[in-house]
Amino acid sequence: MESTQDHSEPSLRKKAEATCPPLKEDVTHQSEPSLMEETAPLHPESSPMENVAQEPKVSAVDYASPHSGPLMKEDRHSCFNNVKLFLTALTFAFFAKALSGSYMKSTITQMERRFDIPSSLIGITDGSFEIGNLTVITFVSYFGAKFHRPKLIATGMVLMAIGTFIITLPHFIMGRYEYESAIKPSHNSTLNVSLCSTDPYDKLMPEFLNISSKVPKLGCKKTIESSLWVLALLGNLIRGIGESPVIPLGISYLDDHAKQENFAFYLGCMYTFGLLGPIFGFVLGSFCAKLFVDVGFVSSDSLTITPKDSRWVGAWWLGFLIAGMISILAAIPICFFPKSMPREGEGKTKHNRSPKWSGEGDHRMSDHPSQQSSTFSALAKGFLPSMKRLCCNPIYVLLLLQGTLLMNSMIGTLTFKPKFMEQQYGQTASRANLLLGLVNVPPMAIGIFCGGLVMKRFKINVIGAAEFCIGTAVASWMLLVLYFTMGCQKTPVAGLTASYVGVMERWDNEHSLFSQCNTDCMCSSSQWEPVCAGNGLTYVSPCLAGCKSSSGTGLKMEFYNCSCVSHLTATNSSVVLGQCPKTEDCNKVFPYYLAVTVLESFTLSFGGMAEFEVLMRSIDTELKPLAIGIYSLMIRMFAGIPAPIYFGALIDTTCLKWGTNHCGRRGACRLYDTDAFRYIYLGVPAGFAMASFALFIPFFMQVKKRFAIKDEKAFDNVCTELDIINEDNDRTGCDLSMNAVNPDP
Repeated sequence: MESTQDHSEPSLRKKAEATCPPLKEDVTHQSEPSLMEETAPLHPESSPMENVAQEPKVSAVDYASPHSGPLMKEDRHSCFNNVKLFLTALTFAFFAKALSGSYMKSTITQMERRFDIPSSLIGITDGSFEIGNLTVITFVSYFGAKFHRPKLIATGMVLMAIGTFIITLPHFIMGRYEYESAIKPSHNSTLNVSLCSTDPYDKLMPEFLNISSKVPKLGCKKTIESSLWVLALLGNLIRGIGESPVIPLGISYLDDHAKQENFAFYLGCMYTFGLLGPIFGFVLGSFCAKLFVDVGFVSSDSLTITPKDSRWVGAWWLGFLIAGMISILAAIPICFFPKSMPREGEGKTKHNRSPKWSGEGDHRMSDHPSQQSSTFSALAKGFLPSMKRLCCNPIYVLLLLQGTLLMNSMIGTLTFKPKFMEQQYGQTASRANLLLGLVNVPPMAIGIFCGGLVMKRFKINVIGAAEFCIGTAVASWMLLVLYFTMGCQKTPVAGLTASYVGVMERWDNEHSLFSQCNTDCMCSSSQWEPVCAGNGLTYVSPCLAGCKSSSGTGLKMEFYNCSCVSHLTATNSSVVLGQCPKTEDCNKVFPYYLAVTVLESFTLSFGGMAEFEVLMRSIDTELKPLAIGIYSLMIRMFAGIPAPIYFGALIDTTCLKWGTNHCGRRGACRLYDTDAFRYIYLGVPAGFAMASFALFIPFFMQVKKRFAIKDEKAFDNVCTELDIINEDNDRTGCDLSMNAVNPDP
């Protein structure tokens, strides 16, 4: 009886605790109960059943107490104690985060033109998101895991919305957009100073002819437009800080409460439906790019530019307002999830404590100051040993290095992909964003979903997952090489990419803009008002084309008696506003480029879940949040921040014609050398991919070494247990035989 009582007592106590809520805890109680105290009877002299009967009643005040046990919190959040419901809320948050980020990418060109800054500065603005994320990601990942993760995620989403709203402030501070033009709406006549004039009086007054380059300088000190891009940088930085808890805390929370075999599938679902965010983000960017930046305040009839013009700026600010509101909506449902919930497939009675790395449950985190200080002290002491364990994990380190190289390639190409399609294939910013959202992103979503489904369906082990991700990476690199064969011929621009007689060649100085046909026109080399001749040759301005008269207004203006055109074509010496379109051959190449883009996006994302599976299974459970946070930190530090900056700086080196801002300084680029642009834009990612392949060899060797040994040990343990069982059975049979032969007296 005594033995039975000892064995049944803990189970009866657990049953009693599951039936009756615990008493309010005394916040002054400093020490944790020992194991003997937890398993000992409440009254030593009484039986276990008497202890259950003597359990004190709980008043209504106890139910409302903030120090009630986990059962009370489960009751309070019972409808939110669902892993699938949390997956839905986290997916919506991921959608909002991705929409905001993709919309930022879609407005890169628009903001560059509006702030009149080079690609390197807009790259810094875009990289500020990663800087903000970098400053807090480590602390959020490590210390945030010890507190209420859903509430931290919701707070971050609100902070993201605030940062998004700050990005829009420059639009409301700036005045109306005045694009660089030699044709003013009030001067659409033959007397416009942009025309070629051979009047001797005009030759005596060259400064008058260049008045357009002098007048802006007079008001230079009165405007702060040249510095307002810093506000966009600040807002993007705050947006990065707010985004930091979403991925590490959200994924670790999901991993802790989902079945292990379902985790990869859930993650695939989250990323798949979350990738609807980039689709909507780029589609929203496409819609806003069609609208003029001052839509509703400026008449379209007064404009002399179209969305195809390199000076066109869309309503970039409108989409940020929409993205900010969606981020606020995404924060609301996440607030209501508990700090911890039962693991999927387990009953509530088993949920007596949260995962061991999450702070030992809600009831373990006391509100007493002395307990909080000791808790933070203990966490801080464990940080460096945890970091050391991660750094000594070769699989984690190799994955980190390989991921950094590949993300340099992906972030750089994604940031400037709309610009690449504009400059290389003559697409408008609106159409480039639309294609990026509808053609590039869906294959990525399908690839991630299929990758997670394959991992779940075939139950691929860690070694198989490593082989899987290596194979997809090599295949995507082979597709990347095909891009080099899909370039378009440069658009002939007189004095920049071609001579005035139409011979294709590159010119690197402003003097090349002048020729015998326009030397008497006293033109300004800083103007950019492209006009197209009937022979397909573009001229920088009507003046440099030698045009002496014009007719029409707005976009319908035409220029006549152009001396630089007449010596090439005897029949027509007129030009029209706008740059000449790309050739028909270029239009035929573009669909092939899109097809390869679809295949590359699918292939690269198809192995994403396999790589993440290797990452998660090679790390101890208590280190997962920190490992994800450090991984995100390193990616942001060595890829997210520098990639847009040096990609932008390299792209700037291919610029042939710079615009001029209000102060007469260099502004945004108007025309690129498309061949050099293509080689830089595609060559840098190809180089990073090749470097990452060198890391796949030691990575696979480490994975095979570690997990093959684990499988062998598990097999040996099973064989050993079977041998012991067989030996026991043989010994028992032998003893029975001896007893039968020699029975005891």
